Formats: sequence, C-alpha cells, structure tokens
Amino acid sequence: MLYFLQQLLNGVHSAAIYGLLAFGYALGNGLLQRTNLAYGGIFAFSGQTMILAAVYGYQALWLTLPSTIAFGIVVALAYATLVSRVLSHSVFAPLAGRSPNAIVAATLGVMIALMELSRIAADTHDYWLPPMLATPVVFASGGNFVATMTVIQLINTATAATVIILGAAKLSHSSFGRNWRAVADDPFAAKLCGIDTTKVFHRALLFGGMCAGLAGVLAALYYGNLGFGAGLVYGLKILFITAVGGYYAPGKAALGAAAFGIAESLWAGYFPIEWRDAWMYGLLAAMLVLTGDRKDAPSPAA
Repeated sequence: MLYFLQQLLNGVHSAAIYGLLAFGYALGNGLLQRTNLAYGGIFAFSGQTMILAAVYGYQALWLTLPSTIAFGIVVALAYATLVSRVLSHSVFAPLAGRSPNAIVAATLGVMIALMELSRIAADTHDYWLPPMLATPVVFASGGNFVATMTVIQLINTATAATVIILGAAKLSHSSFGRNWRAVADDPFAAKLCGIDTTKVFHRALLFGGMCAGLAGVLAALYYGNLGFGAGLVYGLKILFITAVGGYYAPGKAALGAAAFGIAESLWAGYFPIEWRDAWMYGLLAAMLVLTGDRKDAPSPAA
C-alpha cells in the first residue's frame, strides 16, 4: 500500500501539469474550435526559454541562483504572453473562419519555428538546472519504505491547482466567464446581444497561452530540462486528453487531464514503462470513440 501511495503521489505532480495545460487549451479551443498544434510548442518554448535565461543570468549577469531562476521565470512568461498575443491576432483570427486544415498547418509551422528558435538559441546544447528544493516531505512510512513528495513537487502542484481553481471560479462568477460561455455556445447570437466577441476571443487565447507558458516553467523547474521535441509530445497528449475531458469545459478538461496523469504514473509503477505511452494513447483513443464530441459551432472570429 505504501508503494501504491508513492505512485499516486508521483502522479499528483504530473496531474497538476497536465491539468493546467488542458485547462488553458480548452479555454482557447472552446472559442477557436480548431486543432491548435502550437499549444505544445508554447509549453516547451517557455520551459526552454526559462532555462536559457536562467543560465544567462547566472553566467553573464552573475546573479545568485534564486535571482537567476526568478529572472528566467519572468522572461519565459513574458515570451509566452508575447507569442500568445501574436498568434491570436496574426494567425488564429485571420484563419479561424477557414478550413480547419488551415489552422492545423499554420500551428504546426509555428510549433516547428518555436522548436527551432529554442534549438538555435541553445546552439543545440542541452542546459540543465541544478536540483532545487529536492528535500523529501514524508507522507507515510513503514519498515524501510517511505512515501514522499519533494518540496518542488508540492510547490508546482499548489501553483497549478491554484491557477486552475481561480480560473474556474472566474469562468463561473465573472462577466468574462459569462461572455466566454455565450461566445462558445453561439458567437453570432452573442454578438447580437452586444458582446465584444473579438475581445473575448483574444483574451481567452491569451490566457490559454499563459497557462501553457506557466506549465512549461513548472516542468522545467522540476525536471531541470525540456527537450526540443517536448512540444510535439505534450501537444499531442493534451490534444487527446482535452478531447476526452471536454473541449468546451475547461474545468472538466483539467479533471480529465489530472486523471490521465495519475493513470500514467500508476502504469509506470506496475507495468513495463516502455509500453506506457502506447497503452495510454490507446486508452485515450478508445475513450474518444466511446464518448465522442458532439458540439459543432461556428468560430467567433468567422
């Protein structure tokens, strides 16, 4: 039971990262209603930018470790905001009313561009952050085995959960949330009722991109590194996970993603890890077939 508890605790951190990514993706996709492959690119780009900025701050600016990490986080979130804003105005808005294939092709190109920018900026080198806040916090013990989470895992989980809870509360109890639901349900009727659908569209995509950027920063802080191809892997996972949880319900999407993170950790603890992704993708595909996604509404930028 202690081993089982340890696998659950391991999954809590992954669940928080996946949940934050799914919440942001559903927030934008509820209005865009097109496959956004650039979302995973923003996640990986932000994590790599944080690492590169932190390395620069430590080696060139001679900052202390806490200061250089803070510097890297600020730079990464600033870039995530900038990229999300540019994508919203220059890619999504012009292409939202066209064929879904146009958005897929454009966002695939954006993801590749972000991956290449990170690779070129790092000169194809992998930079690693030193282990931070790795002190274990014991949750249960028995015999020679203890179930623990590290301090950085607890901080990341608390941060992601706070953002998701506050975001869900804003969607439920604010004018922006009411407008978001109205535009997601029927953008034409919402516009007739006086809602600025364009403003809601851009704000939702901006907030969604910032969620991806924050998730990338949290992942980089925990793992110490994010590979150049991480954007594609995480982007595909979030695409499938959010489809199961609900493209048009960010809260449900986050819960579905959290459940996926727990299941992924349990698989890694009890079954061959080399088959983990294959079985998890198969499970997601089966759930998509069984649940389906019946909503089909026009885009607010159409």
